[in-house]
Amino acid sequence: MNQALTPAGENAVSELSSRYGVSTDAVRTMLDAVNNGRGTMAQFNIPELGGSGQWMRGGMTMVGNMFDHGLKSRVDGLCRDLSAVLAQHQVYPPRETGGSSYGGGSWWPSELGAPSSSGGQNGSQYAVFPGSRRLAVSAGGEVAVYDTLDHSIGGVQQQQGGGPGSLEFTSQYGTFTAGSLPRVDQPSSGTNSQNRSTPQSAPQTYAQPSSSQQSPQSSNQSPRSNPSGVDISDITAAIEALAGLHAKGFLTDDEFYAKKSELLGRV
Repeated sequence: MNQALTPAGENAVSELSSRYGVSTDAVRTMLDAVNNGRGTMAQFNIPELGGSGQWMRGGMTMVGNMFDHGLKSRVDGLCRDLSAVLAQHQVYPPRETGGSSYGGGSWWPSELGAPSSSGGQNGSQYAVFPGSRRLAVSAGGEVAVYDTLDHSIGGVQQQQGGGPGSLEFTSQYGTFTAGSLPRVDQPSSGTNSQNRSTPQSAPQTYAQPSSSQQSPQSSNQSPRSNPSGVDISDITAAIEALAGLHAKGFLTDDEFYAKKSELLGRV
């Protein structure tokens, strides 16, 4: 059963259903698949879209008939548009969090007002305040407030196997952790003052998070790209995903090397 959607989410599903000529049920199923893939990938089984398949941002699209290029193009376009919707809109209704005595019935500072979305997972809580560009996170008994820069947060989830404080957020720039943002409140313990840097005029682009969080200083690194504008990290991730499918027997040698050559040809 699909999750409930906000009015913005329902409108997006209806519009994309008309644009791509598929049912709203198919779009809803793909929306959940892209959301589960943090906006950068999806695994799906949708009869209207060729049955089982995979999509990864950066150029890898696999459908039941690998030679149906029209279908591959339609799936890629739909997934890209859904990824943008997730990054730019509140698609799923926020989950309510239990109140506390902090901030007049809420755990975040009262001066932040009412969040556009809030929730909690595995001992961590978050609240998003797009009007003031703030993100509040509660973990381990400490509340921290961050400047969201130019991020439009559209999704949040726990890192796989992560404990309290290991939330990941999704925006139009990809997936990132709160620790990669400038902290703007006064930490309650000896946190390095560099975490409270002055808000920047423009955001950095964040790559897919690794098992260890990046520091704000390291996030100034730009993604590797070539003169054609293709993000090499996306190509690398797509090839690694293909190698995994090849190792598990889902792809033949010919299919693997053909797709790998196609991806490398974009570099």
